[in-house]
Amino acid sequence: MSSPKRRIEVDMMKLLMSDYEVTLVNDSMQEFFVLFHGPDDTPFKGGMWKVHVELPDQYPYKSPSIGFMNKIFHPNIDELSGSVCLDVINQTWSPMFDMINIFEVFLPQLLRYPNPTDPLNGEAAAMLMRDPSAYEVKVKDHTSKYATKEAVEAAGDDEDDDDDMSSIHSFEDDEAAGLEL
Repeated sequence: MSSPKRRIEVDMMKLLMSDYEVTLVNDSMQEFFVLFHGPDDTPFKGGMWKVHVELPDQYPYKSPSIGFMNKIFHPNIDELSGSVCLDVINQTWSPMFDMINIFEVFLPQLLRYPNPTDPLNGEAAAMLMRDPSAYEVKVKDHTSKYATKEAVEAAGDDEDDDDDMSSIHSFEDDEAAGLEL
């Protein structure tokens, strides 16, 4: 297998050549934003989110850190920090996966099939289990308010505040804190 640096370059080229809008942070291939659209067959349809990605030096042997920069109402995504609770990114990450997998498979599947039994957003999880139609209405409302082009452009306008970036953390931090992912 080639070096992690070469793998980062290859994965970034695939992502840059895809239909995703990618913005590098400080010209670094290890920190960037991806414009992610909600899947058509979900209440997230029509929404767009700015997703922050950080690749560790050990990538692809260590999973990337990802987080939504603008608000999303979902049981497995923390509404304030944007942190994502997704097993395939957290515990079962494999070097066989690449960045395209995250945006074409893992995140769309997470939005299609939320897991309310392992929530980061307790309100969304409880609503999904108690009243799925009310959950869908709230998701659509949230999407129309916070997942717009304007919201994406505003997401990160306060990036000068280091607290925003530190809230998007490695999911190993959650494990160390004893959180089940």
